[in-house]
Amino acid sequence: LGGLAAAFALQKAGHRCTILEQAPAIGEVGAGIQVTPNVSRILLSWGLGPQLERTAVIPGAIVFRRWTTGERVGYTSWADITKTHGAPYCHVHRADFHKMLYDLALGAGVTIRLGSLVTSIDPDTPSVTLRSGEVLPCDLLVGADGVKSGIRQVIVGSPDAPVPTGDAAYRATIPTSLMLSDPELAGFVQTPEMTAWMGPGRHIMGYCIRGKKEYNLVLLHPDDGSVESWTAEGSADKMRADFEGWEPRIQKLLAFVPSTLKWKLMDRGPLETWIHKSGKVVLLGDSCHPMLPYRAQGAAMAVEDAAVLGSLFTHLSSPSQIPFFLQAYEQLRHARCTDTQAQARLNQKIFHLPDGEAQETRDADMCRAMEAELSGEALEAEGSQNQWADRKKSRVQFGYDAEGEAERWWNEEGKQDLQRLQELKLKELENVQEEQAQPHEKAEGIEMETVVNEPEKEHEQERTHEPEREIEQAQEQV
Repeated sequence: LGGLAAAFALQKAGHRCTILEQAPAIGEVGAGIQVTPNVSRILLSWGLGPQLERTAVIPGAIVFRRWTTGERVGYTSWADITKTHGAPYCHVHRADFHKMLYDLALGAGVTIRLGSLVTSIDPDTPSVTLRSGEVLPCDLLVGADGVKSGIRQVIVGSPDAPVPTGDAAYRATIPTSLMLSDPELAGFVQTPEMTAWMGPGRHIMGYCIRGKKEYNLVLLHPDDGSVESWTAEGSADKMRADFEGWEPRIQKLLAFVPSTLKWKLMDRGPLETWIHKSGKVVLLGDSCHPMLPYRAQGAAMAVEDAAVLGSLFTHLSSPSQIPFFLQAYEQLRHARCTDTQAQARLNQKIFHLPDGEAQETRDADMCRAMEAELSGEALEAEGSQNQWADRKKSRVQFGYDAEGEAERWWNEEGKQDLQRLQELKLKELENVQEEQAQPHEKAEGIEMETVVNEPEKEHEQERTHEPEREIEQAQEQV
């Protein structure tokens, strides 16, 4: 998702982009995914409103429930989320999201090469070598190769494997026609919400996708030997056994699941920099800031990265400016992504508390925010263990305008900083010209004359005028 978004955004900015994808074909992969307002704002600005309208479901709220009884302990309404944050909160199928971006990139003229496995990278040229032996040079290499990124290792300079989190996830979808025939389950379809059941060491997320025709389930549990993959199959029977004893509606839902995907959750700590020292290779999305799914911001951060990078590169007029704009990209994105990673890790702890005093404190805290919400009280709920109830945190997370932030930086800082940089370069070139224009000193009392062959004189004239041409080019850039 991040690679497609970045290619489109850069192509839209006037550059020629090629995506190298090792998969031999594009298939339907994954299950549900949450498109929060900070992402839907970007998609709407890219003209994807009609596609979202056809495929997305708009949830009315997020609800937290006890694992054994289904009792509601937390609630945050999203009825006014579009008005509050300027864009909707959507639930879509990952394959539908992928197709939107794929079609968008192709339509913009992006070249997408399937079956193109990269085997080595030269970060200084930069270039990549494919398994076929073909070498592809470029001006900029964007590493959008996920949590198991090979390009990340080039930037770090040593092997840098992702770390298991101890959790894994079952993923499954259920035809909602099955649920509508059961009065106990029909409400999950008729009144679409994002529902979270919290239990010891586990939690479940459920919501409607594809125009309420499918119900998406994500079941987080302790890892017992799964692999990091969107396509690895798990055992539906094992899944049901792992959630034995959960409330009756969960048992009914799981009985509808004939097969499931199993996904190992991997993590990495924040990097000091996302940019190679050559200034020609940069990371994006999960390759530099992988997100645990507990805050629903993995794809969001990748698409934000892409939007910022593309917006910045609309102002690029020479390959020599690439390092300058990459530094701005990292400056604008690093702290936000690191903070979002921390929010996701916090939810891992909050959702998986064992039954006992800490769990009771959590539930009481969530209940206070819920009661204030339902009574119409204007409670900020700052620091609430329901992070969606924390209005300050939601404003920061969901009110973020990636393209707007990039343009704000350009107008307030970037334009002036780039001009100063170009003027400094111009001054350096003028100094070189002055040094080369100084007359040669004559030895005392001796008159010297130097005779050179005509071809050599011509070459000398060319060398003398090279700084002048460089100064003219620098002046044009300024």
